[in-house]
Amino acid sequence: MTTLHKTTKSPKKPAPPDVITPAKIDWQTDDAGNHVPVSGEFGDVYFSHADGLAESRHVFLSHNQLAERLANLADKQFFTIAELGFGTGLNFLATWQLWRELRAQQPNLANTRLHFITTEKYPIPLTDLTQILSLWAHRAPELAELINELLANYPPLIAGCHRLHFIDDNIILDIWLGDASDSLASLATFDNLTTVDTEATIKRPYIDAWFLDGFAPSCNETLWAESIFTQMQRLSRTGTTAATYSCAGIVKRGLQAHGFSIKKVKGFGRKREMLTAVMADNADSLELDNDISVSLNLPSHTVVIGAGVAGLLTAWTLANRGVTVTIVDKVAPIAGASGNPRALLAPNMTPIHHVYEHLHSIGYLYSGRLYCYFNQQAVIQQTPLILEQTGALDLLIKTNIGTEQIADYPNEMATTIKTEEACQLSGLKAKDLADNLYLPQSGLINPQALKTIILKHSNINYQQLCVTDIKETADKITVTGEKEISSDNDRSSITICADNVVICAAYESHQLDNRIVKCRTIRGQLSWFTPTAEQIAGLPKLPLKYSGYCAPFIGQSGDAEVNMINEGQQQFLLGASFVDADASTDIREEENQQNYEKLLEDIPELSHVLSDDTSTWQARAGVRTQTIDYHPLVGRLTQSRHIWTLSAMGAKGYALAPICAEALADMMLGSFAPLSAVMLARLSPNRSRLHKAQKATI
Repeated sequence: MTTLHKTTKSPKKPAPPDVITPAKIDWQTDDAGNHVPVSGEFGDVYFSHADGLAESRHVFLSHNQLAERLANLADKQFFTIAELGFGTGLNFLATWQLWRELRAQQPNLANTRLHFITTEKYPIPLTDLTQILSLWAHRAPELAELINELLANYPPLIAGCHRLHFIDDNIILDIWLGDASDSLASLATFDNLTTVDTEATIKRPYIDAWFLDGFAPSCNETLWAESIFTQMQRLSRTGTTAATYSCAGIVKRGLQAHGFSIKKVKGFGRKREMLTAVMADNADSLELDNDISVSLNLPSHTVVIGAGVAGLLTAWTLANRGVTVTIVDKVAPIAGASGNPRALLAPNMTPIHHVYEHLHSIGYLYSGRLYCYFNQQAVIQQTPLILEQTGALDLLIKTNIGTEQIADYPNEMATTIKTEEACQLSGLKAKDLADNLYLPQSGLINPQALKTIILKHSNINYQQLCVTDIKETADKITVTGEKEISSDNDRSSITICADNVVICAAYESHQLDNRIVKCRTIRGQLSWFTPTAEQIAGLPKLPLKYSGYCAPFIGQSGDAEVNMINEGQQQFLLGASFVDADASTDIREEENQQNYEKLLEDIPELSHVLSDDTSTWQARAGVRTQTIDYHPLVGRLTQSRHIWTLSAMGAKGYALAPICAEALADMMLGSFAPLSAVMLARLSPNRSRLHKAQKATI
């Protein structure tokens, strides 16, 4: 046995709760003379010495009857698999490859979806995983393309759920990093998120098939504990299957005590037997009834009110799941606060032991992956990129985290770089940059480019409409509004019928439905100008965060539709002002001056680069919408069947909207969300803290 990496490190302090410990990989030789990885924590192999891929297909695919069950999915139906022990990802890759084959052969699967949920307490670092899977890319060429996609999307090893969305294949991979029992307990079935009206409960999600692939019970009892089987029972329904290579007594007793009927079948390779199980009303039958399924009754049409970043991402996420979406706005797409020339994609950092329930960290990572996908679409469509991945440097002037805490994060997400490198990247010379936070995956979002990509989706229809009324009945909802039909301000009344409405109208959401709390309004004016060649040489070279933020960028086609920006010209952006309880969007010269003074106060050396005359600067003012507890509003309104909201993301809409839209769509369609039950409760628009505070002010 040889160790993959052998480095000498100074002793580290014990990891705090919720901090992920990467797997230690050792190597052994299998029956064919190939090197196979072994867990340094548990001393057990990650897959069979005989043939790990064949084992995955035999144990988990064949004995959960996946080929037959997936092939029989109805239009727009989805199938959910849960795995205990992601390991090398081989089970997922085998499932993905089967799913691709079936979709290529059967046109009826074009609009179906596969949701694969997996847990891992000791995830394999990317470097090791790349080495392991490169062996499989050689041994099983049919997996090579899938392996490359998985590795390209593999997340930094921090706690929580990482949603990897392989959009072209209609497959979602949720990797929950942390203790498996905690991860399963975090999966929301929405029992505690229902409205007071018991007939209006949210569609409950279930697991259809379990892959029980933890290390052997003799090596790791925690994945076969009572708490695991309790969660399996909670998350399953009649007809849910399970398969495992293990026939250990603890496994058989655990499954039987929690509603599963078990059966021994022929094992793989040297293993004489393995277990299959099914949760069924008839304990004497182990045959899966392929007719057992929940009537989906999925919504076919949703109206999204508001075409800012929240509305656009909500519309796209639902459209991507096969829902027809009509998105309406009283003015135009991204005409409000979302329409700044550029938005900085960067997280609000927190000490890493808080990250499991930290929306900003998980939201930032998912957003980056999604915008990179949009970039691929932009290249195909020959439109400007959505995300310019520049990296960003936080000067730690206004933050809740220091360099010692930053060191706990994986370097690919956040790190502190040496002073010389910080100076070189930023272009700053006099500023003390010894303490810094460098975000290599950060960058600038182009709102116009994002709008263009989203509105091209075949399931999305946009129209300008000023909504005047929303009426709800037991089985549908109608949205009525006025639309301009001529330059003389002539208007016509339009009524749209739909299954659901999602209100994404920022601080005006309360006016559309008073069950949505009245939120705090914070005016922010962003400034920009066209620098001279001399100024360009002295200005920062990448986005900087200080008590505000600044960024250089080049005008792209489409920018001038909303803002005064010339295509192809260098621009410099800075701001933004912060004016509480102000919903005005007029341009104020004094706020340009405030943005200038804030920049120079934090980075004095730029006084030699910038003129104090801001009269020629361009500006845009928007209104941030924020709740008293700083969490967005995501969910269905109380005493409602069809009205939902996604709003109040403050200044972090571009980082939070993608993951919040995923959670909202999952709740609407009956899937498991990528946010924990605790987090979803915190985001509920009906949470008592907000409404108590609102009543207290009346």
